[in-house]
Amino acid sequence: MSGTAHLPQIAKIASHGAGVTYETITATPASPHIGAEIGGVDLTAPLSNKQVEELHDAFARFQVIFFRDQKISFEDQIRVASYFGPLGKHVGASTISKGTDNPQVRKFHYDETSKQISGENFHSDQSCAAIPPLGSMLYNHTVPPDGGGDTMFASMYAAYEALSPAMKVYLKGLTATHDGTRIFGPGTPISVHPVITRHPVTGREVIYVNTDFTSHINELPRLEGDRILQFLVDHCNKPEWTCRFRWREHSIAFWDNRCTHHKAIWDYWPNVRSGFRVQVEGTAPPVAA
Repeated sequence: MSGTAHLPQIAKIASHGAGVTYETITATPASPHIGAEIGGVDLTAPLSNKQVEELHDAFARFQVIFFRDQKISFEDQIRVASYFGPLGKHVGASTISKGTDNPQVRKFHYDETSKQISGENFHSDQSCAAIPPLGSMLYNHTVPPDGGGDTMFASMYAAYEALSPAMKVYLKGLTATHDGTRIFGPGTPISVHPVITRHPVTGREVIYVNTDFTSHINELPRLEGDRILQFLVDHCNKPEWTCRFRWREHSIAFWDNRCTHHKAIWDYWPNVRSGFRVQVEGTAPPVAA
């Protein structure tokens, strides 16, 4: 089933889903602004049309959705992600995470030999690409003890809405350069995107800059642009619009890359965190009205 069939209905969503109920799944909010744990669904089997429709709604509404006790295969993970669109590939020519025997699935494994991990700063995946991913789905089958290795997620809807009216006006019309070589090295894309974008499904406005990839704001003198960019990065990373996901074995996080930032916490060395990730292809970030 193609996810695009559900977009007109989902486009009506304009807020976090406190009190929302579904027929075929459950959704328990993780925080006031972002995240929900989904229950009542088995991702090891094909889903019904109604289940897919309700997962689309939850994904758009909560921005990141979590699943527990889902011992999925590569085929299961690919099938579930494909309900939201065609799968894509990472833009980095060389990344910390290694491939698998399936070109659509990347391995995320860290242990006592790791020198660093992927994603220790709040960021939006591969915003350096001309067309960044719609979303990413991470499945971890092995997790550290004592709650180590959490992932934090931040709502860029909430971050935008907390800006002053004057700052919202100032930022609209500006663009920023997103440079992949800062993280992935030579041969990776450098792209320009609006500083304020509009989510193509929900229509809500989003701050679209991040620590890892955004190098500068194009229309401003460099010093002014650097100060504004640093303000935005600090603002986007405030804890007020975040949630923190505690992994358990066979858990899944599936985040909307168009309206969230996320950050991996490396507090578990020399223990192991291991799993697999797929990404769904997106569209170019649209400029806000």
